[in-house]
Order: sequence, then structure tokens, then C-alpha cells
Amino acid sequence: MRTTLTLEDDIAEQLTDLARESRKGFKAVVNETLRRGLGGAVRREPKFILKPHAGNLRPGIDDRRLNDLIWEMDEERLTRKHTSGKS
Repeated sequence: MRTTLTLEDDIAEQLTDLARESRKGFKAVVNETLRRGLGGAVRREPKFILKPHAGNLRPGIDDRRLNDLIWEMDEERLTRKHTSGKS
């Protein structure tokens, strides 16, 4: 239903801020706010559920050596960077 509504400046500003923060349209924020104020339930999108995955390393990968490998790769990168004249 379409209707014309005159809002006081402070209310319009708060609704505009809510719309921007929630990345929703002004109309959606006004309707949600009115529903909440009238005691009705606000329809919410279902929560995103993250399903865990077993993150085991592949056979042959020694997890105790990963930090050493990262250190070596950083050293190589820095050496290449400094020898190429870039800072």
C-alpha cells in the first residue's frame, strides 16, 4: 500500500542512518521499525550456518616444519626484493 507520511527531521535521519548501516532500503527499515513498534515480529533471514570441515594435512606434510617453510619463503622474498633495488 502506498501512502504519504511526513516524518520529523530527527526520525527521518535515524531511519536513514539505519538503512545505510543495515544496507537495506529506506522502505524496508521503516516497515521493520513500525512492525517492531507495533509489537509484530520482524521477519529475519535465516542465520548463515558454517559447516566445519576436517582440515587435516595431506600425508607427507610435516606440520612442525610449516613455520620454518614460511620463514624461508619470507627470507627469499626479502632477498629478491632488496637485490632488485626495490624498497
